Amino acid sequence: MPPQLPLTYAAFTELALADPAVVGLVLKGSQAHEGMTTAYSDHDLYVVLADGAATDLTRFTGHRTPGLDLVVVTLTAFRAAGMPGFERYALARARVVLDRLDGGIARIVAAKARLGAGEAFRDSGRWLDAYANSLYRSVKNDRDGHGLAARLDAAESIGFLLELLFALDRRPRPYHKYLEWELARYPLPGWDSAALLAAVDTVARTGDVPTQRRLFARVEPAARRAGHGAVLDAWGEDLLLMRPR
Repeated sequence: MPPQLPLTYAAFTELALADPAVVGLVLKGSQAHEGMTTAYSDHDLYVVLADGAATDLTRFTGHRTPGLDLVVVTLTAFRAAGMPGFERYALARARVVLDRLDGGIARIVAAKARLGAGEAFRDSGRWLDAYANSLYRSVKNDRDGHGLAARLDAAESIGFLLELLFALDRRPRPYHKYLEWELARYPLPGWDSAALLAAVDTVARTGDVPTQRRLFARVEPAARRAGHGAVLDAWGEDLLLMRPR
């Protein structure tokens, strides 16, 4: 008997379409981001099963090959996936391949792309404080002649800054791989995407203090408008070190 070939995305999709227990197929990753696929891109697929349904497709749970990764979950588990968690952005920009719930799968995916008002407020306050902390340490270390420490703190601050900016817009932060893709298609309100990316690149590479301060000068009023004045004011006179000279 010839060796069995690896299961392909097309072959598995055919199996899933023929199984009534499958209520949704959701493709995430590069294949769901137009223009991002390469010769190395696999298919990352969520297989959503009706709660309590019996199916032999569960044998593919954990299936992972260079061409196809499968996550087999119940509908209840799919609703909770990434809420919160690392998978949230992946699912927020996922492509619905099959929806047997009259748009129900699509609505679940859309809900993952939008943070609740309370969630966004809590998260943005937390990320703002973390961003200010790393920014302050970077600028202080630069002032005191600790170049490496200043650059490391600056690079660390960028992750917190991005979390903050996306939370202020009630969106999950994209993975680094998709940051440029995301901002090209869905700019952050009030920000020029190209200018923001250039500033982020400069800070991450060099820790340039004037660039860090110019970014903070944009962030501070936005954070105050969002209701986070108390987070900033808790820094007292240390804010002076973060602001442009």
